[in-house]
Amino acid sequence: MPVYEYHCADHGTFEALRPMSAFRDPCACPACGGNSNRVMLTAPQLGSSDRSTITAHGINERAADSPKKASTHGPGCSCCSGGKKAGRKTLHRPDGSKSFPSARPWMISH
Repeated sequence: MPVYEYHCADHGTFEALRPMSAFRDPCACPACGGNSNRVMLTAPQLGSSDRSTITAHGINERAADSPKKASTHGPGCSCCSGGKKAGRKTLHRPDGSKSFPSARPWMISH
């Protein structure tokens, strides 16, 4: 609930914690009990934070079991789908031997 300011003609200004649905309604003065109209003497206080704090709160609030973001690379992407690493293709020779030319060309396959 927000805090609103009211002005009593006899006792001056005071603050009251009221529901937002009653922001237009007058409030009873705590000193005399008379109806007092709402006034705006101070600027509203708005919460603000820097971008790093907002990001940290977002990471903390994310559940561990929440679904991961969908990849924009598409199905079969080696960096997102856990498939083969890009550039690590097996070379099959006509005699049936295999080699991995992009990984370790000096190693002999068995």
